[in-house]
Amino acid sequence: MRRPPYPTVLKPYGTALLELARADERIVCLSGDLTRQCEVDLFRDELPDRFVNVGMAEANMIGIAGALARAGHVPFVHTFGVFATRRPFDQIVNAVAYPNLPVRIVGFMPGVSSPGGPSHQAVEDVALMRALPNMTVVDAADATEIRQVVPAILDHPGPVYLRLKRGEIPVIFDDGYEFSLSRAQRLHGGRDAVIIANGMMLPAAVVAADVLADAGIDCGLLHVPVVKPLDAATVVDAAAGARAVVTAENHTVVGGVGAAVAEALAEAGSGARLRRVGLRDTFAEGALTAHHLFQTYDLTTQSIIDAVWTALGPGGPTPVAPTSPAAVGEYSPV
Repeated sequence: MRRPPYPTVLKPYGTALLELARADERIVCLSGDLTRQCEVDLFRDELPDRFVNVGMAEANMIGIAGALARAGHVPFVHTFGVFATRRPFDQIVNAVAYPNLPVRIVGFMPGVSSPGGPSHQAVEDVALMRALPNMTVVDAADATEIRQVVPAILDHPGPVYLRLKRGEIPVIFDDGYEFSLSRAQRLHGGRDAVIIANGMMLPAAVVAADVLADAGIDCGLLHVPVVKPLDAATVVDAAAGARAVVTAENHTVVGGVGAAVAEALAEAGSGARLRRVGLRDTFAEGALTAHHLFQTYDLTTQSIIDAVWTALGPGGPTPVAPTSPAAVGEYSPV
């Protein structure tokens, strides 16, 4: 695993989907009139006979995807996360999840990575999709993982919701990284505390663990790209013996990764103190930069450090995270 600053790549998802579709004719691609923004202009330009732009009619797009799945296709559906989940939720329930069909719903701009305010910010999409029987929920963290997720979900039973960042995607993991739909990634162990993160919060968690280590805190790091079904066994094992567990997510703390971890630890009888970094049951304002929003809603490296430090109560001044300027290309123009 690399340490920041991370190199970045453009359109790892769109490239991976196109490569997979060249080899498998079952794949069809649907867009909710956000084709370039969801990287599937690559698919449209090379495989136009298997591409459908449904327009700004997300509920209809989900219904079409369900029908295509019944006919033997594997539909990949694309729009921003809020329009992929909140707007067509009833259609997802009845046309996809209940019949347990192989529809892959791909939602871009998760959480407060969108500048558009509450109408565009998917801060509850994981909670919505976690609540649905048969639904697998994945929140990918980097370009290496994205390239592996796409083929991994092709033949996975039932529907999948895949949550993806837009714009320039960091490369955190080396080529030897192996994504798994059933196993969380224990990046390193720790006796004092464990940070559990995924998606856009993983880079902050990596730096937080390093800063805490420099302050004498033996801090483990667990990456959970698959939120449902959660690898509860690895979560409980990572927390065993630790005095504190801190989760970090670009999502509301209601129903997301933190809630899933809390459920797993409570059912296992874990005695570790739990702290959750995430949106605190609030809608978020719009902004020109994601950096501002992550600072405003305490989704930062310092937020994670503070949560670990207060949970452990070691005394003394809290370690200070290195400054983190806004990343170039963090927002892609709509």
